[in-house]
Amino acid sequence: MATQRLDVRLDQERRRKLQELAAEQDAPVSETIRRLIDRAYEDTLVARRRRAAHELGQLEIEDVPDQATLNRQLEGAYEPGGLS
Repeated sequence: MATQRLDVRLDQERRRKLQELAAEQDAPVSETIRRLIDRAYEDTLVARRRRAAHELGQLEIEDVPDQATLNRQLEGAYEPGGLS
């Protein structure tokens, strides 16, 4: 996978915290940052799905589609690059 360089400026306290996290995971700081980004992204997707489920629960739908159809509709509406 091709990577790109990113310059991020951190104050001393955040830099200390980041180094502590990296040491705890026995990983380089750059790998720790990548993991944190991935985890935050997954958390965001989970939150989107919860909101979608909540919105669906608020609707009064008489003819509920089957699970596979509903999954496709939700992914199209709430996943990155989807309809909304």
